[in-house]
Amino acid sequence: MAVLAKGGSSGSQLVACLMAAIFLVVVSSRGAQGGSIAIYWGQNGNEGTLAETCATGNYAFVNLAFLCSFGSGQTPQLNLAGHCDAYSGTCANLTADIAHCQSMGVKVFLSIGGGAGGYSLTSKQDAFKLAQYLWDNFLGGQPSAPGVKRPLGDAVLDGVDFDIEGGDPDYYGALAAYLKAYSGKGKAGKEVLLSAAPQCPFPDQWVGKALDTGLFDYVWVQFYNNPPCQYAGGSAANLVDAWHQWTAGVHAKYIFLGLPAAPGAAGSGFIPVGSLESQVLPALKTSSKYGGVMLWSRYYDDQDGYSSAIKNAV
Repeated sequence: MAVLAKGGSSGSQLVACLMAAIFLVVVSSRGAQGGSIAIYWGQNGNEGTLAETCATGNYAFVNLAFLCSFGSGQTPQLNLAGHCDAYSGTCANLTADIAHCQSMGVKVFLSIGGGAGGYSLTSKQDAFKLAQYLWDNFLGGQPSAPGVKRPLGDAVLDGVDFDIEGGDPDYYGALAAYLKAYSGKGKAGKEVLLSAAPQCPFPDQWVGKALDTGLFDYVWVQFYNNPPCQYAGGSAANLVDAWHQWTAGVHAKYIFLGLPAAPGAAGSGFIPVGSLESQVLPALKTSSKYGGVMLWSRYYDDQDGYSSAIKNAV
């Protein structure tokens, strides 16, 4: 609080008071600005519906996982294990759920890649064809175009998530550029948002070059299954060091702390709620790029209630 100088006029005192009040409001609003939670959904039939996931109110982003096969002349394959079968057309039943999520302000992304399946881009032309496929089948493209099946029905997703763990790293940047070029086009006229889920060793071997394009809006770094850069043994030192590398080295709007939602969700890297709130988040929030926490996955979060326990601290 400002201390007024003795002998000042009432007018100058009033101005000083007003300036102090404005300063306090600004500081308070900055300090109160928190992050949000992103979740992966689609790889376990026992994790509840997409509509139920969004209805929790815990998540600002949901990544539909995964488009697990693409590139090299393959027909892209959507695998939402246990929820629906894209081949028989039953995934179109998700149209209403996606609309429900979006009506709540939740951004819904299609996540491409994952740890299983086969995918690789072999050229810029390959990247262009995949971008066109994603635009026509999941984003704002023409549903009547030849060969377009719209696996999720009429839903227009908000963006594409790059959960890339294989393939040639040279062409994912081209894919990002082609996708971003669709922003503002189509009937919906929406921006095509891009996110990525790199491993925490910096730079990531698969999407590091793509991130160098500066086209990504959200980067949820996987700070798990990588002991050199994750929380371990009660210490956040390695994680915080890696976090500083990511926030300094990647041009993106927001960087997220990617974590397993329960101890069983990953081989290592789970952070107990108390440690996350007292040790980790305060250190990360000093960055203007702090965006929040990403969790793998809805199934484990539903079992453990992790997002509900941390959301007020995020």
